Amino acid sequence: MDHNSIRIPVGAAALGFSLAYFVSDAIEAAQGGFSTGQLVLTLVAEAAIPFFVVGLYLVQRPRIGRLGAWGAAGYAIAYGFFVWTVVYPLIHDVPDFDTLSEIFGVWMFLGGALMVVAGLAFGWASIKAGVLPRWTAVALMAGVVLVAATQGAPEGLQLVAAGVRDLGFAGMGAALLAGSSAARSATVQPVA
Repeated sequence: MDHNSIRIPVGAAALGFSLAYFVSDAIEAAQGGFSTGQLVLTLVAEAAIPFFVVGLYLVQRPRIGRLGAWGAAGYAIAYGFFVWTVVYPLIHDVPDFDTLSEIFGVWMFLGGALMVVAGLAFGWASIKAGVLPRWTAVALMAGVVLVAATQGAPEGLQLVAAGVRDLGFAGMGAALLAGSSAARSATVQPVA
């Protein structure tokens, strides 16, 4: 696979959908709960996450290794589940995230735990790979921990936590679009 052929679409998706995800979180925080438009924006952004995370893994191959593969796969699976948590309130009358968390109970905790573990694994593997700017992986890792740690906190803190996570992926996407030298050199290597 020629990784250069997917660098631009993966970069655009990581940047664009991360920004959309943050905007949907900001709208939710501003209005104090869910709305149809906000949920649709969240659905679009979350549905894209598994694809661009796998793409971010692919553009870092072979340097990112097995830990990166497991991290990307786990993150994609977590967001496959989280997509359902957005579809549910679109179908049923669920006013906010706290109510949604009560409905999903332990499953929401397990999805969040998978997101954290997979995000940490993917971030660490990305740091070791050295293909994308290391700060982006650090932001991702800090962000997934902050998102989990701020559940139940005031909306502003939750929004900052989500913003840190989103900044990590958006930065990875921007680096691919800008054609960082590390990203260019890694993406022209043959895949093992």
